[in-house]
Amino acid sequence: MAKRKALGKGLSALIPDADELGGSKEQFFQCPVDAIRPNPDQPRQIFSEDDLQDMINSIREKGVITPLLVSKTSTDYQIIAGERRWRAAQKAGLERIPVVVRETTSTEALELALIENIHRKDLNPIEEANAYKKLMEEPGATQDSVAKHLGKDRSTIANLLRLLNLPVSIQEDVINGRLSMGHARVIAGIKSTQDRIAVRNIVIKKRLSVRQLEALVKKMSTPVPTTTDQSQEDYYIQSLTDNLKRSLGTKVDIKKRGLGGRIVVHFYSDEELDRLLNLLS
Repeated sequence: MAKRKALGKGLSALIPDADELGGSKEQFFQCPVDAIRPNPDQPRQIFSEDDLQDMINSIREKGVITPLLVSKTSTDYQIIAGERRWRAAQKAGLERIPVVVRETTSTEALELALIENIHRKDLNPIEEANAYKKLMEEPGATQDSVAKHLGKDRSTIANLLRLLNLPVSIQEDVINGRLSMGHARVIAGIKSTQDRIAVRNIVIKKRLSVRQLEALVKKMSTPVPTTTDQSQEDYYIQSLTDNLKRSLGTKVDIKKRGLGGRIVVHFYSDEELDRLLNLLS
């Protein structure tokens, strides 16, 4: 078995220096593009066409500068790190690209692919969570051991793994950018699946920030009403009303009619009116 490389140290841990190759089992050469295939366990599943086009243009002008990291199979080479470069090289019409061949186990290949994507910030939270889940399936693996091996905080991995318990529709919102990692973490803390979906609908409809979402969830003394859109709307308006009461220190009413409405701020003396005017000015 090949000696395990240290992870969590950036891309230098993935691609060896030229001097290292002379005395190791790793080989550097120009490999036919058609002899390379992607890794089915690649953590990254979504490749932006815009980003890919930028790389295609760069490769056409300067070629592939950073070698792919691959492992040798019985018939070809499987990508460990660099699938986006391989895809772009294909579209750019290259026949050969530089590769570094490394002997790895399937687990080591997944670790290397994961660490490259993390350092390049290429993974969305769901892709990263699925990669950690895959590593956790190895015999004897724990959140602590995976975190230590990858140079991550255990709490980071735990929070990401919790996202996989969310309904698939909410996971897709995270993948597509409709919900942030922060939104998803707050929603994951809600026990009921129906309540999670109801809160998600409010966040999307009202474009709530993570802070506003946290305030909304904090006020949930009973499950969020999920029977009608109107009940969800009423709950949101009540939450806004309570926030204004605390901010202004007086009674506030919000009356919504269609897309419009009115906000009534109550005062009980000339002095209080002056105070409110100063606050609102």
